[in-house]
Amino acid sequence: MKVALIGASGFIGSRLLTELSARGHAVTAITRNPGKVAALPGVTAVKGDVFDKDGLAKLIAGHDAAISAVHFTASDPQILLAAVRQSGVKRYLVVGGAGSLEAAPGVKLSDTPQFPAVYLDEARKGGVFLDLLKQEQDLDWTCLSPSALIQPGERTGKFRLGTEQLLVDAKGNSSISAEDYAIALVDELEKPAHGRRRFTVGY
Repeated sequence: MKVALIGASGFIGSRLLTELSARGHAVTAITRNPGKVAALPGVTAVKGDVFDKDGLAKLIAGHDAAISAVHFTASDPQILLAAVRQSGVKRYLVVGGAGSLEAAPGVKLSDTPQFPAVYLDEARKGGVFLDLLKQEQDLDWTCLSPSALIQPGERTGKFRLGTEQLLVDAKGNSSISAEDYAIALVDELEKPAHGRRRFTVGY
C-alpha cells in the first residue's frame, strides 16, 4: 500500500515506519526534519508542517491511507482532520493515548489519582481528538490506544487486543512495547477490523 505517515521520526512514528517498510509498503514519511528519518526500503522522507492544512493535504493526497503519529499537544486535531479530508484519502489511522481508556467502569485512566500529572494535558487533548473522530462522517478512521506504559522493547507479536477498557496483565501491569504497538496498527491497516472505532493493545 501507499501510506502517508505523519510524525514519522517520532517515538511511535519511527517504529511504525520500520514495520511498514519491513512489510513492503511504500511510505511517505512526513516530518518537520526529514534528516531524522531512517533510510529504509520504500521510504521517502518529506518535510511537512502539521499546522499547514493545505500543504499537508497535498503531501497526503494519492495515498491509500494516512497515519497520524504526532503528539496531541504539538498538533491541532481540527487541522489534521481537515487536511486528510481535503487530500481525498479516506482511510485514516490515529496513534491514540491511553488516558481516555476506562480504568474502571465509567472512569477514564486520566481521571484516576495515580495518573501522572506531567501527561495530563496530552491525555486530555487525546480525548478531545477521539471525541472528534467519533463525530467524523467522511473518513474511515481507526484509533489505536496503547496500554498505560508504552516504551522501547522487543517485537514479540504476542499481545492482546481490547476495546474501551485498559488491558491489565495478571500482575496488574498495563504495558506494550512500541514495537508490538506498531505490529497491531499495521495489522489493522492491512486487515481492517475496527472501522470507525477505537481499540487498544497490551500484554
